Amino acid sequence: MYPRHRENHLVERIGWLRAAVLGANDGIISTASLVVGVAAAAKSADEVLVAGVAGLVAGAMSMAAGEYVSVSSQSDTEKADMARESRELAEQPEAELAELTQIYVERGVEPTLARRVAEQMTAKDAFEAHSRDELGLAGHMIARPVQAALTSAVTFAAGAAVPLLLALVVPAGSIGWAVSGGSLVCLALLGSIGAVVGGAGIVKPTLRVTFWGAIAMAATWAIGALVGHQV
Repeated sequence: MYPRHRENHLVERIGWLRAAVLGANDGIISTASLVVGVAAAAKSADEVLVAGVAGLVAGAMSMAAGEYVSVSSQSDTEKADMARESRELAEQPEAELAELTQIYVERGVEPTLARRVAEQMTAKDAFEAHSRDELGLAGHMIARPVQAALTSAVTFAAGAAVPLLLALVVPAGSIGWAVSGGSLVCLALLGSIGAVVGGAGIVKPTLRVTFWGAIAMAATWAIGALVGHQV
């Protein structure tokens, strides 16, 4: 027997990391853009704060609902595939064994050895072997709708709180610039953290999220200023 050791692979984080980064990123960008746009059109700081709070609540609920529905659809497909695989294992065990053998052959295993491996894997847990090697459904890759929904809602609210707090503490006339600058700094920080946690390079994710955040805020500021002058 070989000694066993625990390996922490970054891919195991992909489910919650994706939802967390998306939620926080969207929370900062959408709420900051809303605040900046309203600030460009409104004269009262109270109007800006009300709009920002409404955006936080609506956005968090929307993110939770969207993630839940999206990931639930993925989960339904996975369950349907697993149910079909379980039925085929019960009805056509030899065909499924041959299929598993062929999968190992295509991965480079010698046919005779591939057959022996398939037989041993089937004897241990046929359903697990087919779920993993035929369907690609390892434990850390299975969809988790509730986890994705809660993660998105909480991280969206946390991200949205940043521009709201900035709008709350700065003078009314400086809300647009303060929220824009502070939010871009937070977006850059978020991009760096997401890259580090995911094991990727820092520069590209940071520049990407900052660039698109700046574009979004500039667009809403321009629209807000135009509407404000027209009204």
